Amino acid sequence: MAAVTGLALAAPIAPLPAQTSLTIYNDGRVLVRRSLAVNLPPGASEQRLNLGPVDPAAIVPLDPEVVVTGARYDGATDQGSALRRAVGRRLLFRNGKDTISAEVLGVDPERYRLPNGMITFQAPGVPQFPADLVIIDPEVRLDVVSGAPRKELKLAWFTGGANWRAGYQVVLGPEAARVMGQAVVTAGRLRLADAEVQLLAGEVSGPQAPTEGRPMPMAAMAREEAARVTEQKVGEFHLYTLPGRISFEPGVTITAALFEPASVRYTKTFEARGQIPYWGALPPEGGEIELPVRVTYTLQRARKTDFGDRPLPGGTVRLFEADSAGRLQLVGESAMDHTPAGEALRIPAGIAFDLTAKRVQTSYTTRRDSVAAGPWRTVATADYRVTLRNAGDARVAIDVIEERGGEWSVVSSNVKPEKLSSTRTRFRVAVPPRDGATLTYRVRVVW
Repeated sequence: MAAVTGLALAAPIAPLPAQTSLTIYNDGRVLVRRSLAVNLPPGASEQRLNLGPVDPAAIVPLDPEVVVTGARYDGATDQGSALRRAVGRRLLFRNGKDTISAEVLGVDPERYRLPNGMITFQAPGVPQFPADLVIIDPEVRLDVVSGAPRKELKLAWFTGGANWRAGYQVVLGPEAARVMGQAVVTAGRLRLADAEVQLLAGEVSGPQAPTEGRPMPMAAMAREEAARVTEQKVGEFHLYTLPGRISFEPGVTITAALFEPASVRYTKTFEARGQIPYWGALPPEGGEIELPVRVTYTLQRARKTDFGDRPLPGGTVRLFEADSAGRLQLVGESAMDHTPAGEALRIPAGIAFDLTAKRVQTSYTTRRDSVAAGPWRTVATADYRVTLRNAGDARVAIDVIEERGGEWSVVSSNVKPEKLSSTRTRFRVAVPPRDGATLTYRVRVVW
């Protein structure tokens, strides 16, 4: 690299970039990469660039022969920041039809010196700012050292102002479901033209999420891309590249298909969760308790299929089913975490209308016990009855789940228990249409 012989001052503002690409993260961060048309002399120079909102500490030159040695940036465009820049200067203040001149002495708190020498802590009117005190387009001044003359300056930096998420639509059929997925990008305050856009799915650590990138309400304008998003793994995360080049306007929402619509088999399960406390004492219970019967759809994602081999970014899943006239109706909506390739999708859909479960404790006993050279402990035995009703026209199976930490066991039951783990036990009860079934079981709990 050439030695630094002096600081050359470049022309004021660089022209618009010839090439722009950016990566949008789930937390609202945006990594911008630009190739700026700049006459970069050899050695040291100062470059004044309009990059929009930028973190100056995160500006990285993409050319190994170029070094950024310093940066100065003031991106505040509000009135308070303009007033801060006016400290030590005299401003005009409009008060009704009158104009008053006052010197700005400070901003925290605000202090002004009036023409008669008096000091006031309130502005004597509406301030009128000269143009040099107001930032319209934030400008960064970079101290750059280049090993040779160049016609462009390639930089990368972080900003905020955009957010993305995934949205999935599942249309349920008699045996299979049609699944569609879109990447949904909300520009927020981001304004960029003709950019290559990539979306990174995963939780990349950072000091904090920028406030600009929070999800915003859907804008009135949306854009559908005909081509499909491509996917690749980068590090321990997955990167999705949108087709074509995209221009961002503040508040505009853009969508692009994540994959070709897929037809997959699915299962529907029903679950009622018991009420045994997870920790602590097992108490006696009085009256009957109603247990909600929750519906879950599980979509199979077989390997060696486009849908099964594709990692799916987290987002919102909406389930639809046609009524008797063929009109689609929303029958479930749920948030979905990032899902690796080949892993089935479990989508909670709400509480079943025609299925009910009522649980009552029918007996309860306790005794004090001790183990060799150990403390005394309490052993409780309780019997339960769960009454299940099915008002629908089809036979269903309802899973009754009991979950408890520590030492506990199912002593007896009229339906064979399945031990899913050391803490979870499942009873799968068949319930005929327009009829009911009864589950009885006894548990032993030690604390």
